[in-house]
Amino acid sequence: MDADATPFKPSPAAASGLGERVPPHAYFLVSAVFHYLGPAFAVLLFAEVAPLGVAWLRIATAAAVFAIWRRPWRYYATLSVEAKRTVWALGVVLALMNACFYLAIARLPLGTVGAIEFLGPIGVAAAGIRSRRNIAALLLAGVGVYVLSDARFAGTPAGFLFAFANCALFVLYVVLGHRIAAQGGTRGIDSLAAAMLVAMLAAIPIGIRDAWPTFSQPLLIAAGAGVGICSSVIPYVCDQLAMARLARSTFALLLSLLPAMASVIGVVVLRQIPSLLEVFGVLLVIAGVFLHRSENR
Repeated sequence: MDADATPFKPSPAAASGLGERVPPHAYFLVSAVFHYLGPAFAVLLFAEVAPLGVAWLRIATAAAVFAIWRRPWRYYATLSVEAKRTVWALGVVLALMNACFYLAIARLPLGTVGAIEFLGPIGVAAAGIRSRRNIAALLLAGVGVYVLSDARFAGTPAGFLFAFANCALFVLYVVLGHRIAAQGGTRGIDSLAAAMLVAMLAAIPIGIRDAWPTFSQPLLIAAGAGVGICSSVIPYVCDQLAMARLARSTFALLLSLLPAMASVIGVVVLRQIPSLLEVFGVLLVIAGVFLHRSENR
């Protein structure tokens, strides 16, 4: 996940200039493609660099780009103690979530991990608003994930452990993401940029050992940087430009495209051809994401 799909509060400032001339749905489509295209490239890179090393390179690259672009330390200094705690919490969650996501996609098809990722947010929505619609959405997604898990669990239990851990961390990312987005304007992006710097530091004990050999190989560093830009920078920016003009309910509906996008990219880039049973499981998850409603519309 990974973390790129959080529905932040719309930012009027983000909708100026070029943002007003390009349809918001186009920004979402670009975000949806790169949301899983970056991880697909990461899987290809696993042949040269261990998953945790690739995860660190992704986080470090995104942190560097956001640091150059936003210089978040200046904004961070103006935050309250509570807001700073949120930034640090989000950074740690980003580090752990990326690590679990990469360890999962190293063992499972990208489409399977992408589908499991959305079980958590749907469950939170169903718990917060116990409507028949949300309960039905949770049941659909739950059955879909069960079908996907039952199809492969015997061979890769560790992969599912990391996938469900990523799912739980994605829920925390959504909660913390809403908190920083509530600041409005570009301040949410500045808080996110600061959190990425925290994530880079938090991920050092996790991935620096595996990433270290790449420091003497410029091509691998460039590949890792490409993964970071594709996985984090482009989707984050496109999400902000899209959500500046899309209602949250509309954005939530568009999220139903992401599990399908994960499966398509898995087929095209990684040649991960799903079975009919796995296709059925992904479709059930898509239906659940499409059906559920969050509190904010």
